[in-house]
Amino acid sequence: MPRQTVFSHLPNALVAISALALAACEPTTAQQQAPARPVLVTPVRYEAQVADRSFVGTIRPRIESDLGFRVAGKVAKRLIEVGTHVEAGQPLAALDEVDLKLQAEQAKAELSAANGNMAQAGAAETRTRELRQKGWSTDAQLDQAKAAADEARARLDRAERSLDLTKNNLSYATLVADAPGVVTATLVEPGQVVAAGQTAIRVARLAEKEVVVAIPETLLTRAKAGRARVSIWSDPDRQYVATLRELAPSADPMTRTYLAKFSMPGAGTEVQLGMTATLTLSDEASERVARLPLSALFDQGDGPSLYVADRKTGAVTRKHVTVKSYERNDVLITGGVAEGDNVVALGVQKLDPNEKVRVVSSLSF
Repeated sequence: MPRQTVFSHLPNALVAISALALAACEPTTAQQQAPARPVLVTPVRYEAQVADRSFVGTIRPRIESDLGFRVAGKVAKRLIEVGTHVEAGQPLAALDEVDLKLQAEQAKAELSAANGNMAQAGAAETRTRELRQKGWSTDAQLDQAKAAADEARARLDRAERSLDLTKNNLSYATLVADAPGVVTATLVEPGQVVAAGQTAIRVARLAEKEVVVAIPETLLTRAKAGRARVSIWSDPDRQYVATLRELAPSADPMTRTYLAKFSMPGAGTEVQLGMTATLTLSDEASERVARLPLSALFDQGDGPSLYVADRKTGAVTRKHVTVKSYERNDVLITGGVAEGDNVVALGVQKLDPNEKVRVVSSLSF
C-alpha cells in the first residue's frame, strides 16, 4: 500500500479511538452525577397520648358586690357610670339628707333634755340622802329619789345612743366603694326612692379574675386533677395558668354540664371582664408520644427503626425507636427520635443509608 494512503487514514482512526474512550467514561460520570433521591418526610411531634380538651368560657371577677344604701331615702345624685374604675372609699351616690339632718337635730335636743333631767334627778337624790342621814327623810323617799336618778341616767344613755345612730344614718346617705374595682351596673337614678339594702351599684373587684366554663361530667376528673391554662381570644398566643376554685355540686338541668370557675392569678389589666377565653385541660398523667405513619417503620431483625433525613446535607440516619402501640395506619412511639426530626414516611424498604436524599415534601400528623 502506498505510504500516502496509510497516513491519510490516521486522523479517522484517532477520532474513532477518542470516541470509544469517551463512551467508556460516560457511565462513571453519569453515576457520579446521579441526582439525590427525593423523599417524603414527616416531622416528629411529641404530645400527650390523651388529647387536650378545650372549652369556651367568659372572664368574670371573682368577687362582684351589689352595693346599696343602709338607710331609705330619695336618691339625690349618682356620681359614677358603668365602666368607672373606683377606689376604696370613693363616693358612688348620695341620698337627700334633709330628713336625716332633722333626725340628727331631734336627737341632739333629746340629749340636751336628758342631760337636764339627769342633773335635776341627781341633785334630788343627793339632797334626799343628806336629809336621810340627819333623820329628816324616810327610806321610801330615798328609794324614790334613787329610782328617779337611775331612770334619768338611763334616758341620758338612750339619748346618746340615739344621737350616734342618727349620725351614722347621716353618713350612710353617701354610698361609697368598699374596695377597688370597676362599676359593672347602675340600678338607681336621681329622684328614685330606694329602700334600705336595695341594690344600687354593682362593683366588680379587680384583685383576681377567673374564667367560667361548663364542664361535661365525663371530664370532671380531669378538671379536678389536670393542668389548666387559659388564652383570651384577643391575644391567643399568650397563656395564663389557671386553678380550679369552684365546681358546681349539681349539673345544669338543661345542658347536663357542671359550672366550673378557674382562678387566673396571673391575669393583668390586659384581661378585661367579659372577654371570651379558651380553657384547655391537660392530663399530666398521660404519657407523651409521637404519632407517625406506619409506612415509616421497618425492622431488619434488630428492632423497629426509622430513617431520619437531614434537609441541609441530604444524609439519612437509621434510628431505633420504642413503640408504644400500633393503630390502623399509624404507630405511636415514645422515644428514639427527637422533637422536630424529619422522618422518611414512604419507601424506607428501598432506601440506602449511604445515598443522599432530597426532601421534596412533608406530612403533618
